[in-house]
Amino acid sequence: MVGELVAVPVLLPLFAAGLKLAIGGRSRRLQALISVVTLSAVLVVSLLLLAAADTGGPLAAHVGGWAPPVGIALVADRLSSLMLVVSSAVTLCVMIYSLAQAYADQEYAAPLAIFHPAYLIMVAGVSDAFLSGDLFNLFVAFEMLLSGSYVLLTFGGTESRIRAGATYVLIGLASSLLFLVGIAVSYGATGTVSMAQLAERFQVLPDYLKLLVELTLLLVFVVKAAIFPMSAWLPDSYPTAPAPATALFAGLLTKVGIYSVIRLEALLFPGGPVSVLLMWAALLTMLVGIFGAVAQTDIKRMLSFTLVSHIGYMVFGVGLSTVAGMSGAVFYVVHHITVQTSLFLVTGLIERRAGTTSLDDLGGLMRLAPVIAVLFFVPAMNLAGIPPMSGFLGKLNLVQAGVAVGGALPFLLVAGGLVTSLLTLYAMATAWSKAFWRAPAPGTADRAGTVLESEETTLTRAPGTEGITGGEIVTSTTMPAPMLGATTALVVLGLSYTVLAGPLSALTRRTAEELIAREPYISAVLGSTR
Repeated sequence: MVGELVAVPVLLPLFAAGLKLAIGGRSRRLQALISVVTLSAVLVVSLLLLAAADTGGPLAAHVGGWAPPVGIALVADRLSSLMLVVSSAVTLCVMIYSLAQAYADQEYAAPLAIFHPAYLIMVAGVSDAFLSGDLFNLFVAFEMLLSGSYVLLTFGGTESRIRAGATYVLIGLASSLLFLVGIAVSYGATGTVSMAQLAERFQVLPDYLKLLVELTLLLVFVVKAAIFPMSAWLPDSYPTAPAPATALFAGLLTKVGIYSVIRLEALLFPGGPVSVLLMWAALLTMLVGIFGAVAQTDIKRMLSFTLVSHIGYMVFGVGLSTVAGMSGAVFYVVHHITVQTSLFLVTGLIERRAGTTSLDDLGGLMRLAPVIAVLFFVPAMNLAGIPPMSGFLGKLNLVQAGVAVGGALPFLLVAGGLVTSLLTLYAMATAWSKAFWRAPAPGTADRAGTVLESEETTLTRAPGTEGITGGEIVTSTTMPAPMLGATTALVVLGLSYTVLAGPLSALTRRTAEELIAREPYISAVLGSTR
């Protein structure tokens, strides 16, 4: 019965997006209601799929009733179901946050309401990417989520957003073209694009051909995940978007790339020579990213660089090619999606309260906005890996996995991970000290041109003008309760990974064992057709 729900996380958001386009901009409340109900339903279905996959093994649905290689398979195993649960929780919270912020208000001046449909199309693309058991369908999933993200990234039409969006589009188009090349080579060599069949047929190909296909596909996912040296585009693209869009991109979209790397290396090319290359990429991603973070004077850009840096931890676990390493990588993906999203949402609260995210212009927020201060401090320390938070537990799992493998390169990665963690703590402590702890300098100008005469002065606009209009930064001394509630929910979710560390670690280990074994996934998709 549950197996029949596998396609729901993809189809339901697409149906809701079509309904919203038909409604247009005639009813704001109805638009909001459809979005929240749809995302809540996807979360419930994802939880059911995770429970079923964990107890009964992978679930496969063949679209249209056609078996591979003709039909498209959607597969809910432990990994994809876990990613669905976390992504569904995050997208629901971000939607509530954006509705409360009136982020979508300006869309109603357009002929069609575009914010909600674009958001739901992106959610459908993310779900499809996690569930896809077919390389070409994975390509379609990437295009769906990218088409929605293009709209959200450039929403408001400011010069900086259009410029960042153009870079994002060009990077996306280039990687999509390379993806098509990889799919064509895979099909030409094996006669299929079903990942379950590819897992079997790649094993009999010449080593040089397997390596060619692996490197081609890996390069695509390296770009999507912003792994060094293909990470330079991210810090210049994400910070320009509105806070909800930036939070969703940073927390979720790069993890779709990481998920694809995990699936590629565990299912299609297990134990290949590329694992050494991945470990070097992990080390450089961690170090280059965190060195960039400590040099920033803007919270958004600092968080964008820490995002790049901590992707290196996940690649570290994948590169080890062990159950412990893969388990650590999956645990860290779950942790990082939640914590990074919550940090960007808090940054949106800071920008709304103070009119800027520049550390040179901030100060005194601990006194002026103590709730925001707490909401920033908790996930910041979690990201830095302060015991006993989930960030510490995730890093500890990876360190133990690296030590267990042994050798010069794993030990070098362990050292690089520890240095990255310490520098993350330094970057977060610096941001906290400047933005919240120190007193604001009298005469400091905000972006709207208002001068802060003293600590008691606050920034306001006329009633009814709160929210984002035309890409302007809007400030307010009050925060809508749903904005604070959605942010708090994600902060609490991040903390819950510490309380539930035992069950979560056991789940990620079972996930890793299933990934390494490969047979449960292949059997669920192919069944009697093998």
